[in-house]
Amino acid sequence: MSIDRRTVVKAIAMGGALMGASVLMPRIALAAWSKEAFEAKEQTAAMKALFGSDGLEESAEVNLKAPDIAENGAVVPVTVTSSMSGVESMSIFIEGNPSPLAAEFMIPVGTKADVSTRVRMGKTTKVTAVVKANGKLYSAAKEVKVTIGGCGG
Repeated sequence: MSIDRRTVVKAIAMGGALMGASVLMPRIALAAWSKEAFEAKEQTAAMKALFGSDGLEESAEVNLKAPDIAENGAVVPVTVTSSMSGVESMSIFIEGNPSPLAAEFMIPVGTKADVSTRVRMGKTTKVTAVVKANGKLYSAAKEVKVTIGGCGG
């Protein structure tokens, strides 16, 4: 099988077009983020910017898994799960951080509501998971003790 010059040129052009399109993908993915919520300095302000309200209802159906003691505040594992139906989003707030909104995850319809990440914590503080399901806000919270700071501590 021999490859002629025309086939090689087409392959290079197609590869360039795909690489060019991939540059635009991050812009599409980040289009829905709430700049105001992520830049808020207080947790209540971040919640109001993200949800329009800071009124939360504690729920046993929101499960927040985080360590009781984090030996290194730079990498604290946090997992949020929920057995509720109609989950739209899951958010993680770290009350004592300079920017309390640590993460927001949009949950597509029909997807299992289960997210895990690692967050930075500057000091011992409360971690709050907020689940938006069927237009209502549900939460679970836990205090995590940090022995070595991760946000400049």
